[in-house]
Amino acid sequence: MEKAYNPKENEQKINKLWESSNAFSPDFDGVDNTKEPFSILLPPPNANASLHAGHAMYVIEDILVRWKRMQGHPTVWIPGTDHAGFETQFVYEKHLSKAGKSRFQFDRDSLYNDIATFVKENSGLIEEQLKKLGFSLDWSRKTYMLDKHVLEIVYSTFQKMAKDGLIYRDLYIVNYCPKFGTTFSDLETKHIQRNDPLYYMQYGPFVVATVRPETMFGDTAIAVHPDDKKNASWIGKTVEVQTAIGSMELKVIADPEIDPEFGTGIMKVTPAHDPHDFQLGRANNLPTLSVIDLRGKLDLSSWLARTNLTPEQRARAEKYHGKKSSEARKLVAEDLQQDGLLVKTDEKYLHNIVVSYKGEAEIEPLVIPNWFVRMKPLAAPAIEAVKKKTTTIIPARFEKLFFDWMNNIRDWPISRQIVWGIRIPVWYSTIENTQLEVTFLTKTKEQKRGIVPELLKEGYTLQEIRSGLQELRAPIQSSYVVSTENPGEEYLPETDTFDTWFSSGQWPLTTLHYPDGEDFKRFYPTSVLDTMWDILFFWVARMMMFGLYLTNEVPFKTVYLHSMVTDEKGQKMSKSKGNVINPIDIIDEFGADALRISLVAGSTPGNPISMSKEKVKGYRNFSNKLWNIGRFILMQKDEGAKQINTTITSQSEKEILEKKGALASQVTQALEKYRFSDAALLLYDFVWNDFANTYLESSKGNENTDEVFTTLIEVFTTCLKLLHPFMPFVTEAIWQELFQAKIVSQPLLTTAAWPKT
Repeated sequence: MEKAYNPKENEQKINKLWESSNAFSPDFDGVDNTKEPFSILLPPPNANASLHAGHAMYVIEDILVRWKRMQGHPTVWIPGTDHAGFETQFVYEKHLSKAGKSRFQFDRDSLYNDIATFVKENSGLIEEQLKKLGFSLDWSRKTYMLDKHVLEIVYSTFQKMAKDGLIYRDLYIVNYCPKFGTTFSDLETKHIQRNDPLYYMQYGPFVVATVRPETMFGDTAIAVHPDDKKNASWIGKTVEVQTAIGSMELKVIADPEIDPEFGTGIMKVTPAHDPHDFQLGRANNLPTLSVIDLRGKLDLSSWLARTNLTPEQRARAEKYHGKKSSEARKLVAEDLQQDGLLVKTDEKYLHNIVVSYKGEAEIEPLVIPNWFVRMKPLAAPAIEAVKKKTTTIIPARFEKLFFDWMNNIRDWPISRQIVWGIRIPVWYSTIENTQLEVTFLTKTKEQKRGIVPELLKEGYTLQEIRSGLQELRAPIQSSYVVSTENPGEEYLPETDTFDTWFSSGQWPLTTLHYPDGEDFKRFYPTSVLDTMWDILFFWVARMMMFGLYLTNEVPFKTVYLHSMVTDEKGQKMSKSKGNVINPIDIIDEFGADALRISLVAGSTPGNPISMSKEKVKGYRNFSNKLWNIGRFILMQKDEGAKQINTTITSQSEKEILEKKGALASQVTQALEKYRFSDAALLLYDFVWNDFANTYLESSKGNENTDEVFTTLIEVFTTCLKLLHPFMPFVTEAIWQELFQAKIVSQPLLTTAAWPKT
């Protein structure tokens, strides 16, 4: 053996050894097919991403997989990558922007193909980085979220759900982002605080307080609390309200959710542009009047169509029309002030606004056609599965969070107005639907928007529209056909794509080739799902719902929620803070084994774990300690023939062997209970203190006896086996040296038998 352990050199060599021996196949030499299969699916990283600190925590999965493989179970850990829908298109659009281009210069198919090429050119790095971490993934089974078989399963699921009445299309208020041009689910948004003017407006006989006076043109009621003694008598009456461009009649309704102490206790109701008002409008049969378009601009077409406006009012409407809502807001406030309708303004009103999770672009609540999944019928079986422990969540405290989400679940808007992703398999007849609005590139590459029949009259052909299609908007009453193929020449495709979570929610099915794949029959339900708690609802719950819906079985028996990796001060890593630690840099400096065990030792599931160079350095020293013990043993063998497997009679040897047996039992029990930190710390303490500092030191001078040598081999090889799931490279490298010296007979540690307890 070399004098010092060289992680970089040995890690490359050991990885090649594992790959060439097909050690990570579930049919490896020594597998016991009578044992229960064990399977884990890697949470799919973005195909064009690189490794970050969070990926390093998948060491938990590797520990479990290596442990079960050594126990002889048919074991598989299946990798894959995600197309990452919006995330990837966002990155590609930044790439386009640097070249002075925009997505609006491309038809849908061309943009999709360009992004696909971009992803392909930037993929592959994550696979090599995961290998550098020593992850024993079976890469022969890898799945990409846009593989043909994945598309077939996703389409089949949508068609089944549509047939079962779980899919519907509806005008619904959604979180729309004008900047990115797509809908976001509630979980993909966040609230931030901001100072804005709070305007107190005269509103008929009332004064209302609002931060958005520009939406008054979409108001359809005024609401008061039913127990408001001052204003309750108005409930049911109709009042005339003067706006900046004319008057309107609004009904006064009751809303028990109004806080009489906030503002004036009176609320204007805008169903088209406020989630609360939308639900209130539905409960009171109020009309929904949209006055903000998909570009986030004020659309006063309906007001401009009025014939009873004065020239001054029409001029104002034209002034507001087409302005961004923030610009129109100031103009409306100025005119209200001029008309004496602005009572006062609180210039520094602190309130919460909703923004997208990506770039914090402001969300505009809009009522647009969307595809939805009815969630309550899907949620009920998943709730029951967790209650009955068919699926166990670790730590158990997260069950409450799971139940809170699932018991209050709302229907899921699954359509996204982006190109990169899996297109919703729906088609619209241009003959049956005469109000289809399309945006497309003409033969001369000019962007054109219009209603299909009118465009055809202008001389554009359906083929030209289809070839250059960028976006299609179908009125809510439109008829459609669910099909993966074009039903006929008169049809145009839906241009919305599935929310990424719709396809990744079927990950256990697509990776195992549901319903007829051999892996599906052998490994479903999977054994463990390991992920971060923050996607418990995003991903875990949805996989459970899809799995139960399609197979009547849960997709995994245990959900383990691992720690979030922070910097050494316990702060979340972010580029803006400048505290991002690249795990590859840590590996290059200290080795993968040191990083792996440092992330496990001292960690508690669901709680943050800091990535500290000092801690990693300490475990690098532990790797060196193991290497030096191996060198010491080989040196003893080289000094003269030793008899191994001698009967042990000496008390000191019996004591260390008893401790070794207890260690094997304790580590196994800790792994069975998902107490990875306990197992790691037990091993560290035993090797460093009981074995190296105490027994090995006391045996020096007596090391040439057969009993001592037998004991050294027995204890050390057991420690290597127990440590292997945590520190696979250094343990395998030492094992190979022992194998070459004929001290051990099994050629690979990674498939050697787990110590008996």
